[in-house]
Amino acid sequence: MSRGIDHLVLAVHDLETARTVYERLGFTLTPTARHPFGTENSLVQLDGCFLELLAVADPDAFPVPAPGAFSFPRFNARYLERHEGMSMLVLDSQDAVADGKAFAASGIQAYLPFEFGRDAKQPDGTVARVGFKLAFVTDPYAPDAAYFTCQQLAPQFFWKPEFQRHRNTGRTVREVLMVSQSPDDHRAFFEAFTGVSEIRSTGAGLGIETARGTIRVETPQAAASEWGAAIDLKGFSTPRLAAIVVAVNDMDAAHACLEADSMPCERRGERLVVPAAEVAGVAVAFVPAGS
Repeated sequence: MSRGIDHLVLAVHDLETARTVYERLGFTLTPTARHPFGTENSLVQLDGCFLELLAVADPDAFPVPAPGAFSFPRFNARYLERHEGMSMLVLDSQDAVADGKAFAASGIQAYLPFEFGRDAKQPDGTVARVGFKLAFVTDPYAPDAAYFTCQQLAPQFFWKPEFQRHRNTGRTVREVLMVSQSPDDHRAFFEAFTGVSEIRSTGAGLGIETARGTIRVETPQAAASEWGAAIDLKGFSTPRLAAIVVAVNDMDAAHACLEADSMPCERRGERLVVPAAEVAGVAVAFVPAGS
């Protein structure tokens, strides 16, 4: 069964600065929340998926990982030593423990399941406990990215309509782009991770149609042709997650948000593209939801 895009981890040096940037893009953000393992986040909730702005809050709180475990905070801290950007791609899960077993059986690098909870401030100001089970995997051909599936344990306290209303009319993540010199190196990994057995080969690279959104793995040349100068490919010494395409209900509203807050953007076909240099290392494009 194909898994869909659940969320994208966007590692940033300063969470409040990043929150301001995403507000200028026209998004509503959740209040800042603290993880029990030394990181903090703020979310852009969309329809069934979200963007997670993540920063290191307290390195002294990083736990020592058990043998066979993956360290979420340490990976993101190391990522931030090199650059800001999209550090992790996350798919949804009905059973993270089963996912972990399936990943291990498939032969990709899998780790022990991880479960945690945190307090989440609700729109009315109250606090509720949310929880998650995660199954981590990595791709040896992409050391600058990590992946996991995410099982929600208290979704009734997580998803809130008030947080899903955005000035830019954002609806969902339509596409995620990874840039790699050799896209086909990642085929076996993404087959196992996404559950998509028929991955399309294109002139640009790979197209993986998940249950929610498309993952594209494209060459630098193809990415440059599609995104222009919005992605600074000079900094891509290894395969990297590079760009997000967000479907919006009203392109005029999205454009008005960018103009009102003086966010640089460029029309490229049907897309309205904001360069990565303006968005903490991740290029963001808006497209019509109906296209």
